[in-house]
Amino acid sequence: MRTDREPKPVNPAPSHRGETVLIPDRLPVFPLPNVVLFPRTYLPLHVFEPRYRRMVADATKGDRCIAMALLKDGWEADYYGNPAIYSTLCIGRLVSVHPLPDGRSNIMLQGLIRCEIEREHFEKPYREATVRLKPEAADKELPPEVRRALMDMFERFLQTREDGATWQRLFRTEVSDEILVNTLSTHLECTPLEKQFLLEADGLLQRVRRLNDLIQFMLHDRHGSKGWE
Repeated sequence: MRTDREPKPVNPAPSHRGETVLIPDRLPVFPLPNVVLFPRTYLPLHVFEPRYRRMVADATKGDRCIAMALLKDGWEADYYGNPAIYSTLCIGRLVSVHPLPDGRSNIMLQGLIRCEIEREHFEKPYREATVRLKPEAADKELPPEVRRALMDMFERFLQTREDGATWQRLFRTEVSDEILVNTLSTHLECTPLEKQFLLEADGLLQRVRRLNDLIQFMLHDRHGSKGWE
């Protein structure tokens, strides 16, 4: 058994700026009921619970990596314990920490890479997990026709929203397929479980298919059968 004093294996993962981030195989886990982090996206969080204040402090002094997890249904009965979480997580890197006078803090996480839980640990006030990295499949770029179809569907969806212009500005500049798909997955107003379904997709192409299906269902829900035309 490895103790905290023994060196931890590390795994390289790229950051948005192209630099390599070394990720230990044992990470703090931040479980929430309504948040799913995706690689190559950013997530602002307000940290106020004492156990997660400790987690942020420890991460800041260490590898600056935190694994975001989605709580499973029924979490309310054991929220202050260790309720069940989904086994596919996304590792985030602390890119900013703004402490507040009362001990709380505002943090920003940069999504790096997915991982799978191999074992959970409960020795500290917050949960930790030994994880195995799950890099995205090799399809980092979408076929042009798939990207066009996704953007066409997205444009139809924006027409149903009052804040469509804001969304259009978000994607006005050319972005990579991975950033496009994961940013859409992050901001689409679907349920946390649906976002988890997107995160668990095996590769970018499968995530696009799932994303496309979700948008179609949302269009159908807003406009009935006309949304399918």
